[in-house]
This record gives sequence, C-alpha cells and structure tokens, in this order.
Amino acid sequence: MNQYQRLDRELLHKGSIVDFYRDRMKINGEKETYFDFVGHRGAAAMIPVDADGKILMVRQYRNAIDSYSLEIPAGGLNAGEDPSLCAIRECEEETGYKAGDANHLIDLFTTVAFSNEKISIYYTEDITVSEQNLDEDEFVTVERYSLEELTSMILDGSIMDAKTIAGLLAFKAKKGL
Repeated sequence: MNQYQRLDRELLHKGSIVDFYRDRMKINGEKETYFDFVGHRGAAAMIPVDADGKILMVRQYRNAIDSYSLEIPAGGLNAGEDPSLCAIRECEEETGYKAGDANHLIDLFTTVAFSNEKISIYYTEDITVSEQNLDEDEFVTVERYSLEELTSMILDGSIMDAKTIAGLLAFKAKKGL
C-alpha cells in the first residue's frame, strides 16, 4: 500500500540550522510531482522545575514570527550527541541552572508536512545554580511560572510554541495534575 516513492532528493540550500531539499516523488506508480523538504539535525528540550515548583521558562526573539516567544529551554543536537545530554546542556546555557538529571517525557516531530525535525523533551526537578552561557547573538530572559499559570497561557494563546505546549501538557499529565 505504498503509494509514494521518492525518486530523487536534491539539496537546494545548505543552511546553518536546516537544509532545504526538493524531492521528486512518484505517486501511485504513475504521476511524478515535487515535495519540499526541510532537513533538521534534531533537538532536545528541558522542563526545569525549581525547589518551589516553578518552571523556568525562556523568553527570546524568534525571527520566523518576528516576535518574542515564551518557551521551555531547547536547542539543536550536536553531531552524535545524546538528546538527554543536549537537554541538560541547553537548560544550563539558556537558564543558568544545571539539571542533575533528565527524565524523558515525549518525542515529537514539529512539522511532519515538510520537515524531519524531531525534538526529545525531558523534565528535571533537580536544578542547581550555574551560569548562563548564551551564544553571542542570543538574548534570553529567564522567567518562572507555576504549571497552572503556564496552562492558562497555553489556553489563552499567550504560548504558541508547539514543543512548549506539548512538553508542558505532557508534564502535567505525567504529574497527574
């Protein structure tokens, strides 16, 4: 029942974060068409919970939406990097808090219609003060919220980032709240 067959994948542009391809496809063994494809190396995210039960969030500018976005800390995988170690690294870099562990919540594909970006999401309730280590073009504000506040922000449209919504709702379900 495989109605789709990839005949060719042509790299159109190699980017610093994503690569852009054009796939030549055959449908039902007859018709040929083209699909756009965005290749991504993968990412990981962390839901860091402090001793008071507050979740550390990062607010940062996102060029794609030309606005600031409130998100869980996350970032791209380095070549061969374990996603749990990436989540711990990104948490520390963005928030200035080191996670003592990484408990797996969910994996998700962000936009299955045109990209293979997969994000592994973890949580930790074991954080210690460390040092923020941002990239030179990165400006991040760390904010703390209760899970109840964040859920309300999801429902009122204040939080629209897919990984953040999925991660927070999975964490809420995991905790039985």
